[in-house]
Amino acid sequence: MKRILLLAFLAVLALGATVVALQSPQQKPYKVVFDLTSSDPLDQQAVIRWIKEVSGVNPKNEMEVVMYGRGLDLVVSGKTTMASNVAEAIKSAKVTFNACAIAMKNQQVEKSQLLPNVQIVPDGIGEIVAKQTAGWGYIKVGH
Repeated sequence: MKRILLLAFLAVLALGATVVALQSPQQKPYKVVFDLTSSDPLDQQAVIRWIKEVSGVNPKNEMEVVMYGRGLDLVVSGKTTMASNVAEAIKSAKVTFNACAIAMKNQQVEKSQLLPNVQIVPDGIGEIVAKQTAGWGYIKVGH
C-alpha cells in the first residue's frame, strides 16, 4: 500500500513538473534575422506580424529585417503601404530594419527616400551572413 501511494505521489509530482514546464514562457532570449527580398504585400505583412509575435513571446528577443532586391519597397516612402507598421516596430530597441546599399544603388533609391530610422548596410547578403556567423537565427520571409 505504501508503495502504491509513493508511486502515485511521484506520478503527481512528475505531472506537475511537466505542466509547469509547458506553461513557462520562453526564458532565454534569442536573435533572429529576417531576409526580405519581395515587394509582395503578403510577405511584408508576414514580417511585421512575425516581429510582433516574436516580441510577444519574449520582449528581449532581438530582430533584424534585412531588405535587398524588391524587399526594399517595404521601407521606401511612396512605395510602402506599411510605413506606420514599420515605424511602430522600429520603436522597439530590439528591432532594426536594414536596407542594402547595393539594392539602393541598383534601384536608384536615395537615403532620403527611406522611412525614418531605417539603417543602411553595405551589403544585405553580407549582413545576413555576419548575423548567422554571430549565432543569429535565419528566417527567409515568404508566405
